[in-house]
Amino acid sequence: MKSLQGQLLIASPKLLDPNFFRAVVLIVQHNDEGALGLILNRPLETTIQMVWDQVSESYCASEAPLHQGGPCEGPLMVLHGDEALGQIPVLPGVYFSTDKETVEEIVSSREDNVRFFVGYSGWGGGQLEAEIESGAWLAAAAGEHVFAETQNLWDTLRRRIMLMTAYPWLKPEMIPDDPSSN
Repeated sequence: MKSLQGQLLIASPKLLDPNFFRAVVLIVQHNDEGALGLILNRPLETTIQMVWDQVSESYCASEAPLHQGGPCEGPLMVLHGDEALGQIPVLPGVYFSTDKETVEEIVSSREDNVRFFVGYSGWGGGQLEAEIESGAWLAAAAGEHVFAETQNLWDTLRRRIMLMTAYPWLKPEMIPDDPSSN
């Protein structure tokens, strides 16, 4: 089994499960026992600062939005760019942390590359592979998308994957989002 850690999963148009409809999931961990991912494009109408007093009494400088990482309950989770504070390196320049002291340090700074999550997406051993095999998910390299704007993320990535599948010789970075601007 090839690990998908650090890859993006883009929900295929036929995936109608409301938990994952039009979701873009970053795979944080993936091994024989299962996978853990975070939905990147589900920001909530709540910031970390608005709920911070429920988590800690320490200072919170961050006004970043909370994201719904998935349907499974878990601790407050953070994707960030600070290697010194990373518990799990997800991909170059992206780290995952849940440790309370680490999260407190992250919220006290004003780091730009940070995403806070409540909930996560989890799969048991072999479950994610079966879903991919059935066509529920399309995989893509994460690249610059982890900390990018989320509003049109699913549609942008889906279009690029479809173009690369149909025309493998095309370079997606050369294709404008709006072809009329050509």
